[in-house]
Amino acid sequence: MIVPTFNVFRMSLYKWGGYSAEKTFVGFNNFKTLASDMKFLRAMQNSILIITVVTLVTLALAIIFAYILSREKIKGQALFRTIFYIPNILSIVVVAAIFSAVYDQRDGLLNSIIYIFRPVAPDGKGLIAWLGNQRLVVWAIIIALIWQAIGYYMVMYMASMAGVPESIYESASLEGAGKVRQFFSMTLPMIWINIRSTLTFFIISTINLSFQLVKAMTGGKPDGASDVFLNYMYDQAYTNSSYGYGMAIGVVIFLFSFALAAVVNRVTKRDALEF
Repeated sequence: MIVPTFNVFRMSLYKWGGYSAEKTFVGFNNFKTLASDMKFLRAMQNSILIITVVTLVTLALAIIFAYILSREKIKGQALFRTIFYIPNILSIVVVAAIFSAVYDQRDGLLNSIIYIFRPVAPDGKGLIAWLGNQRLVVWAIIIALIWQAIGYYMVMYMASMAGVPESIYESASLEGAGKVRQFFSMTLPMIWINIRSTLTFFIISTINLSFQLVKAMTGGKPDGASDVFLNYMYDQAYTNSSYGYGMAIGVVIFLFSFALAAVVNRVTKRDALEF
């Protein structure tokens, strides 16, 4: 693990196509080029947007659904748990295929639903190109990532909530605390360690999953509007034969991931509650 990581840093200082024997030492020129590379900056903006929105929305919904299925008496709880978890066991390529069909401009499910409320011309003019619109494509990817991840984290939070003694909830009810108050004042603090751990893990995994989904669903199109960190790095290193430049992007991603994890750990740090 250490040697490949060191080699990423080392190769970021060279100009190299990746296959030839000739390597030219260029120092920090690759990083200077990155600072003015608008395509990289756009990929960076997309990655930060995806990490922020997907993480917050997914974890919030996962916690809410976990609480409902753990605390409320709902018929078919086991069925709901299974349904929520199914997307997580699907390959990311399968998820990309499903949402490519949903977003299809001509025959996709989403446009078909919109067509019911807003008829369009017979030639299809007026239908939304979800994956072909530079403003919408990133949001289309965000929805797919949220759909894929909710079930996994919901199950993790349900396991944590199962460890909270029922007697504490009974005491709170006798004291007049409603379910909303119990959720914010008891449930969240008591599973906070689990939330904190999954938050860091999810942020890092989102960086990887967003690359896989973009590669399988859009390839960075249209015109690089859906590019993310790793997708742009892959294209530079293996498609454009700019391996050294790609490794410079890898160094930036490496440092960004560590810095972000450190900030999250610092912000979410709090004393553990005992009962």
